[in-house]
Amino acid sequence: MAEEKKKEEVEKAAESDETPVPPETPVPPAEGEGTGEADEAEKPGEAEKPAEEKPAEPEKPADPEKPAEPDWKALYALTLADFDNYKKRAARDREDTYRYAEMDILKDILPVVDNLALALANAKEKSDDPFVKGVQLVYDTLLKSLKDHGAEPFDSVGKELDTEKMEAIATLPSPDVPEGKVSIESKKGWMLKDKVLRAAQVVVSSGKPGGEK
Repeated sequence: MAEEKKKEEVEKAAESDETPVPPETPVPPAEGEGTGEADEAEKPGEAEKPAEEKPAEPEKPADPEKPAEPDWKALYALTLADFDNYKKRAARDREDTYRYAEMDILKDILPVVDNLALALANAKEKSDDPFVKGVQLVYDTLLKSLKDHGAEPFDSVGKELDTEKMEAIATLPSPDVPEGKVSIESKKGWMLKDKVLRAAQVVVSSGKPGGEK
């Protein structure tokens, strides 16, 4: 009997040690969450979203037109004509170089000619003097050499003023030369073939002095 009482006491103590488990309580849903049926019920008037439209593909640019075939015969004829003109121009420039290569040295000789001419003009009264004859011989020889190279003097007195060949240094009245024409030539002009080697320095007449007619 005593043993049965002890078992009962032990069983009661074991039952008293077990903690009772409370019944499960339902967990409330979080804000914004809910069942699919509830969501549909909450949004009865919401229209279905339209399907997203795909962006239109850009149009491909049209192929550029191919350039027309050039006229090769015309281009060849044009190139040939340009080359022919170049050869003619080069030949003309080369000829001018040869023709006028001595221009600078001839221009430097002209002051010597001027000084000899001035010396002879002041020695007219002594033309029989051997020294004067020697100067005259040198002058004539120099003029011939210049002429052989194509250089020759030209006269200006009594002619209209030509600005391409003459340089007017003064204007003076003249009883014999009409107005606008050259009355005095202070330095003679020279030509080298068809080009001006040196312009003449001249005085232009302004008409008769004192308003004479």
